[in-house]
Amino acid sequence: MVRPDDRTVGGSHGLPVPRDRAGCAGEADHTLLTEADLAIEELIISRIRAVDPAARVLAEESGSGTWRPGLDEEPERIWVIDPIDGTAEFVDPRSAEFCSVVCLLERREPVAALIVAPELGADRTPIVVVASRAVGTIAVNGRPAAYTNEPSRVASLTRSARSEAPPHETAMVAAGYTLKTRTTSQTLDMLRTALDLTDLAADTPRFDLFYRPRQKVWDGLAGLCLGEIVGLMSADVNGTRHLPVSMETLAQPEPTFASTVMGRPEAVKWFVELAGDSRTGTPKSS
Repeated sequence: MVRPDDRTVGGSHGLPVPRDRAGCAGEADHTLLTEADLAIEELIISRIRAVDPAARVLAEESGSGTWRPGLDEEPERIWVIDPIDGTAEFVDPRSAEFCSVVCLLERREPVAALIVAPELGADRTPIVVVASRAVGTIAVNGRPAAYTNEPSRVASLTRSARSEAPPHETAMVAAGYTLKTRTTSQTLDMLRTALDLTDLAADTPRFDLFYRPRQKVWDGLAGLCLGEIVGLMSADVNGTRHLPVSMETLAQPEPTFASTVMGRPEAVKWFVELAGDSRTGTPKSS
């Protein structure tokens, strides 16, 4: 993947785009959109259609061939893609916190995922994650993934920089948690909740818990797939399980989970209770 600080970025047909066209444009939700988003989306869709010509593809950007539920009957398989998760990080040459994501749904359950983080590893090397729920395996750069149930007391509670800190953040700090609240790539934070990547990227944190209000499905489904494989718990902030994903969610103009909580089961149960107590003003200890 070529970055905007390089001379060119890949165009929609693999042709170079001048650097001064690699800037970003505002989307309706004030996230960032680059020409690279559309180019990578088109590339991923073309690769999917090479092996699944009739593929239903639910994609974040406005690339060709995307599909939305409601146009026909519910399909058996749905491909969900995010060409660049963490676009704001992608356009910042100092950051490696971005990735491309593909997740396959069968009967609305995530069954396989591909995450490509081209600069996340040591010395800006790629980290490629391939996961299959059918066989219960996750490979990182071609090797079996490392994961551990040991608590880290670190949580990703990403939220908009413009939002106020909710009461549960104060309670978590008081309980001994270190918090990451700045949004980068939600997929990578969920990846680091499911797996231990510290051998590949020494500065990469490992999280006990991931929480995000109003999470777009393409930012979450691959992470949920990983969590299912390694035995993590996932739910919304009320403790309701996300999977299988409802057709009502997938049919939204911008498919979004009301909230996502994922982590070790005991951490998720504690957080759900903590968040509920925070809304009612009831104190909760760890």
